Amino acid sequence: MSIKKKRIFLTGGAGFIGTSIIKRLIQDNQIVVYDTLQRNALKDTALLSHANLRLVQGDVLDVDKLAESITGSNMVLHLAAIAGVDTVMQNPIKTMNVNLIGTCNVLAAASTLDGLERLVYFSTSEVFGSRAYTVDESHETSQGSVGEARWTYAVGKLAGEHLCHSYYRQHGLPIIIIRPFNIYGPGQVGEGAIHTFTLGALHNKDLVINGDGSQIRSWCYIDDIVDGIILCLEKAGSVGHAFNLGDPKSTVTIYDLAKRIIRLSNTKSGIRFQERTYVDIDIRVPNIDKAKAMLGFQPKVDLDEGISRTIDWYRSRQISE
Repeated sequence: MSIKKKRIFLTGGAGFIGTSIIKRLIQDNQIVVYDTLQRNALKDTALLSHANLRLVQGDVLDVDKLAESITGSNMVLHLAAIAGVDTVMQNPIKTMNVNLIGTCNVLAAASTLDGLERLVYFSTSEVFGSRAYTVDESHETSQGSVGEARWTYAVGKLAGEHLCHSYYRQHGLPIIIIRPFNIYGPGQVGEGAIHTFTLGALHNKDLVINGDGSQIRSWCYIDDIVDGIILCLEKAGSVGHAFNLGDPKSTVTIYDLAKRIIRLSNTKSGIRFQERTYVDIDIRVPNIDKAKAMLGFQPKVDLDEGISRTIDWYRSRQISE
């Protein structure tokens, strides 16, 4: 399928991943961004003045405005969510409302569209729980104990996955589920270890690690996940499936990540450890064999190269904390 002359509707499209997707699609398509602008990566680009982009400031909990704005869309990418460990823990009720009820609203609105070709739902690798080693898409999902605010994000996203599958089975809605694994790169806004460490390093501040730094993550560069998303939109066989999108080759501990950023940024920063005050994920590494086989997905940017590009982006813009 050629992604041209489409009307593409992105909830949460002003965020980091949404903005990066828009850059790839805007020349040949009409883009509608539906976003509260609480996390706004669009403002650091020239996209807002592009003739093919329309920005609607709206909330996925606003049923009427959502239904009006989505009208005429050929493709829907549902990225809107409350995310980030600190934000989620401070706002567990809002997290559940936006991530679950908001998804219900998007699916209901999308089900009224004529000629909808794709609905891509952005879930999370956190549905695999606190220990996720080379997990594939059929792996059992796992959640922490009830009452831990950290897990409201994953629970809401997992419920959204079940809703998507239900709409696919009962109504034939052309859904695709994506589970991103630790995405980073130029333009990132909000929380995230590489974002936080890079800003600290460029200001010669100590990089603060929660816990002992032994937590393991696989980092995926933004251009690589956008490649995967575009493949999901293009490949006819992707509908009805979930895909892990990440880069298992770029797997390191948080301590090693901090050391790499210090080395690559040539900073005077040190590393400081502080007591962890929340439940964390010990290991998160994806199996991406399904995405490779069905989509032809193959991450290309290695970790040092991606971190270097990210550092250069922040340094060139002199972005302050």
